[in-house]
Amino acid sequence: MKKFLIKTLGCKTNQVESALIAEILTNNNYVETNNIKEADYYILNSCSVTHIADNKNIAYLRRAKRENPAIKTVLTGCMAQLQKEKLIKLNISDFVIGNYEKNDIVKIIENDIKYSVSDIFSHELFRYKKLHQIHRTRASVKIQDGCNNRCSYCTIPFARGKNRSDSIEHITEQINLFASEGYYETVLTGIHIGQWGLDFENQKTLMNLLEKIEDTNIHRYRLGSLNPTELTDEFIDFLSQSKKFCPHFHLSLQSCCDETLKAMNRPYNAERIKELVQYINQKFTLSYIGSDIIAGFAGETDENFQITKQNLEELNLSKMHVFPYSRRTGTIADKLPNQIDENTKKARCSILQEISDKKLNNFLEANIGKEDEVIIEKQRDKHTNLLKGVTRNYVNVLIDADDKFKDTLQKVKIMNFSSQKDKMLAKIIFCQN
Repeated sequence: MKKFLIKTLGCKTNQVESALIAEILTNNNYVETNNIKEADYYILNSCSVTHIADNKNIAYLRRAKRENPAIKTVLTGCMAQLQKEKLIKLNISDFVIGNYEKNDIVKIIENDIKYSVSDIFSHELFRYKKLHQIHRTRASVKIQDGCNNRCSYCTIPFARGKNRSDSIEHITEQINLFASEGYYETVLTGIHIGQWGLDFENQKTLMNLLEKIEDTNIHRYRLGSLNPTELTDEFIDFLSQSKKFCPHFHLSLQSCCDETLKAMNRPYNAERIKELVQYINQKFTLSYIGSDIIAGFAGETDENFQITKQNLEELNLSKMHVFPYSRRTGTIADKLPNQIDENTKKARCSILQEISDKKLNNFLEANIGKEDEVIIEKQRDKHTNLLKGVTRNYVNVLIDADDKFKDTLQKVKIMNFSSQKDKMLAKIIFCQN
């Protein structure tokens, strides 16, 4: 039997697709291994959101060949989709498989098709395939693919194509399957989940889907990243009444300066961001609100940055994922004047990261003494050997308890900070199983 090792970089959508690739291969008599020395195929499901991600992809492929010269490398994911011509010239992978062709991996490698990358914009429909065990505590469900936005810095629409939504029937069937397999939680993921349903002949919205998910057998669910225009007051009101929704928001903000947002081609302004965060905090107690922020965007002046900094300091966020702007060939932003030097980007990232660290510390402190529900994971924390889990509002907790609590749902009380700054110590106060 042929053996394969799969490495996943990037987003949760890639993680779901890697699980599906592994299941397809396993169902075709391939055996998954973690030992690269014994693997016949090394599959890299790549990210290409920044040039750093591209460099990582190439490094991983070359390392695989060094560690096992006989191994066949398979590059799939966004780098494969975006850079086929470059990859042909580099000749660094035995197989290059586009995003739409991932499900065809067996046919491709068994027929020795070196390059299988189609025009991603030629695909109109979501490519559905049921997924069974995914070997994680939370089971992610991919509800859509692609993106119809054209943010000036982003290549993802060219890697993923136009918005394509899975059906309510498929999604709820998948969620119920995961629930029957023992999962308590599902995460709704995709490239731009806020656009779910907009491509249907009878247009639907994400809230229409969530209304149906409320009737599934899953105990609780989370949402992937959304932008401020998609979280209407009506939507937030609906979520605040849900018994299954985990109060955990991830907002794709990118900036908090109107001039920069306009240059990014983002369809909202700083005032809308402020109103949204205020309304979420009004409707939820201790909801986790994370955000993505790009520092050093093309043409971002010192004044622009100071506006973003001041606005972010005032926002009641829980944490910020801060990234330096990465120029991507083929985007509008790549051609904008007044590009920011790397040292300035790095300095701005550091300033925003310090703000984020303070916000996270304040959020965690506010959770001390609170009781919440935790799904205890199968694996112990590698640093402390304590059990670990995540509360509904996305607090990572460590628990000193027996293995019998693994993979169970428990009510805990958060006691204090652990030695790891992003985790809290908690104790089980009510045994649910």
